[in-house]
Amino acid sequence: MYNFKDLDNRLAESTERLSLDLRSIQTGRATPMVLDNVYVSAYGSKMLVSHLASISIEDSKTLRVSPFDKSTLRDLEQGINEANLGLSVVSDSDGLRVIFPMLTSDRRVQYVKLAKERLEEAKVRAKMVREDVKKDIEQKAKAGDYSDDEKKKNLDTLQDKIDKVNTETEAAFAKKEEEVMGN
Repeated sequence: MYNFKDLDNRLAESTERLSLDLRSIQTGRATPMVLDNVYVSAYGSKMLVSHLASISIEDSKTLRVSPFDKSTLRDLEQGINEANLGLSVVSDSDGLRVIFPMLTSDRRVQYVKLAKERLEEAKVRAKMVREDVKKDIEQKAKAGDYSDDEKKKNLDTLQDKIDKVNTETEAAFAKKEEEVMGN
């Protein structure tokens, strides 16, 4: 039987990447996950916002970003603005208020398109992984490592794993689409 551990790991990485990409797409409600992939230049290096400040929900449209060190306040503000997330950032004495604008229907459609692009990228990554493993299985079968029946079984297992990942990614996209559209 073929060892599918490498395939499983690569597919898990691809699924996790899609999950992170989808979390960064705003839904019109304040959620700290939107800042998960935002890097800030501070202390001479690039750091995640979560490494420099605590992030909490102030109300349904506002996040509170409270820096651990007040000297990084300007860096945090600049980094969040440069991330181009479509959010308003207001500085006050305690930290930052990150305000989520009301989403227009056009903006919601744009976010759904962006989520769809991320889904398609994940599917392409899965397809590339499948092709690599398929070639490996076929080469090993040609070299005599597998019989024709074992080759067919391995290829069927491969396709089942790819189908499962595609189903999971489609479900993640559908969930995000529902959140963005406000359903």
